[in-house]
Amino acid sequence: MSSRAEPAVEAENLTRTFGATTALDQASFTVHRGEIFGLLGPNGAGKTTAMRILLTLLRPTSGRARVAGLDVAASGRRVRAVTGWVPQDRTVDPLLTTQENVTFMAGMYHLSARDGRRRAAELLHQAGLDEHQDRLARDLSGGLRRKLEVAMSLVNVPAVLFLDEPTLGLDISARRALWAYVRQIRETGSTIVLTTHYLDEADRLCDRVAIIDRGRIRATGTPDDLKERYRAATLDDVFLAGTGQDLTEQPPADQLVSS
Repeated sequence: MSSRAEPAVEAENLTRTFGATTALDQASFTVHRGEIFGLLGPNGAGKTTAMRILLTLLRPTSGRARVAGLDVAASGRRVRAVTGWVPQDRTVDPLLTTQENVTFMAGMYHLSARDGRRRAAELLHQAGLDEHQDRLARDLSGGLRRKLEVAMSLVNVPAVLFLDEPTLGLDISARRALWAYVRQIRETGSTIVLTTHYLDEADRLCDRVAIIDRGRIRATGTPDDLKERYRAATLDDVFLAGTGQDLTEQPPADQLVSS
């Protein structure tokens, strides 16, 4: 893991309100360079709101944040240039091939056609999608489509990659394949911030996590540190101890997508 002298992400007292609703309440956390950091919590806890603020897609009502040393309020364009994002919603064009989806994204970053094809080949190889480069995205399995979306987010070699519920709806085989891909991306130098409500995923994948509930950060630390702190066997038990509620790990069976 790379030096931690300068944080990749710093959030200080981030608050975001929508009318009478407080989606994020004085949230503070730090993400070290080169780590995989997880924001854990149920739907509506404030995870996506925090991520959208860090991506400059929302302005905080109050508080400050820096990404890759850049203030998100004052340097939005520069922040977007050094970050990658995979939202929960599907972002591939189903009528383009796997390769065409990546080269289209390369064009959005003003790469030439030649450089875009070269970058697409690199990213598809890294993702293990070489043999699928000529398939239409609509014909890929859910797990392969998710890998494609992550590959598209890496075109600009982001310093910080944000993944919002990256394995939501995937079966365990597809989830594990994506975990391996995320670890591989970290080894290339990117810091990764992800949201998830799969606590087993966070336990296996994340270097550190922050538990967020009702817009507030309840605990931060390594999975092992948190389990020791709360005298808990699993992160499920940590979440229950820290928030007073259970967090369902698995979606209904009919929402699972195979690899």
